[in-house]
Amino acid sequence: MIYRLILGAFLALPLAGLAQQPLLQSGQLLTDVRILSADSLGGRSSGTEGSLMAQDYIIKRFSEIGLKAFNNNYRQQFKIANRNGSELEGTNLVGYIPGKSGKAIVITAHYDHVGIRNGEVYNGADDNASGVAALLAAATYFKNTTPNHTLIFVAPDAEEKGLQGANTFLNSPPVPLQDILLNVNMDMLGINAKGELYASGTFHNPSFKQLLEKVKPREHARLVLGHDKPEQGHNDWTNQSDHFQFHKRKIPFIYFGVEDHAHYHKPTDEFKQINQQFFPDAAALVIEFIGIADRKLSSKQQSK
Repeated sequence: MIYRLILGAFLALPLAGLAQQPLLQSGQLLTDVRILSADSLGGRSSGTEGSLMAQDYIIKRFSEIGLKAFNNNYRQQFKIANRNGSELEGTNLVGYIPGKSGKAIVITAHYDHVGIRNGEVYNGADDNASGVAALLAAATYFKNTTPNHTLIFVAPDAEEKGLQGANTFLNSPPVPLQDILLNVNMDMLGINAKGELYASGTFHNPSFKQLLEKVKPREHARLVLGHDKPEQGHNDWTNQSDHFQFHKRKIPFIYFGVEDHAHYHKPTDEFKQINQQFFPDAAALVIEFIGIADRKLSSKQQSK
């Protein structure tokens, strides 16, 4: 039934700066956000029917793109601990593109949101359907290359319940933790009036600053480094999304996201709020960085 939510075809324009790769289309990017943030998914809270619908859609897209599955299964299932002591079923979604080496870059974007509150659907178009759509766009782009490193694409569950999906992934990783060179996490890429996408993490991982500086600004989006210093308090984003689980295990991370906006964790975080000029350019910035990191990660970093 979720496929009926596509109300019309979008203009198939390639992502800015990546015109050489026609499979990266802003139309598909926006379609993915629209479907994942539809009312019928009920806000994608973990353990709900809407979460299962989101899983089915993401798995369908993984399969269409051609991502490989570890042990022939995209699903990594686990128990989510609720604060009241009950348990829910959680499901991470994991696919990969094999690289030339056994080392890996893990790309993450959680698909869960907060569900329905007081009868209102919290659709989570920016948080984090936008990140999942960008993850799918990145997978599409790199599927048509042979990356230097294995690229593992993870849509964790239960980010909104204490980063439990990312913790599960790293407790039972498909590759040894020492082989993970970098986590690229995306959480909220779609709403910003200033054309600013933050890349957080260089305070802790300064060697990645020079790689981020190689990413060229787009017409409607540019990278800004920051939001990662302890003295910034709540404005330090180090522990505010799934990348924190990697950081705790001393795996370098770069977290891409926008600053909080009026729709953050509100019922108004709907598809109509997504900035359809900024968002494709923001996704393109992340994809370019992944490509640069895949090419430029040094042997020194790989030996850590």
